[in-house]
Amino acid sequence: MIKLQEPSRPWENFHMDWVTGLPQAGDRIYSSCLVIVDRLSKTPIFLPCHKYDTAMGTALLIWNSVFTNIISDRDPKST
Repeated sequence: MIKLQEPSRPWENFHMDWVTGLPQAGDRIYSSCLVIVDRLSKTPIFLPCHKYDTAMGTALLIWNSVFTNIISDRDPKST
């Protein structure tokens, strides 16, 4: 495993993963949540999404944010 370089500023590097199988809550139409965590500050962002979102759908979720490096656990949804 390669040791990751420490980020020098917030949101330069982040981790992301999905939380799936969330219970139905009222009129909520989302069944999953994309969790993005900044490696430097450990600040999380929670983005509601659908269980069957594609890589393109995921990219569109984070499109408005400016990130310089994306680290993935190579989940089949993102490869």
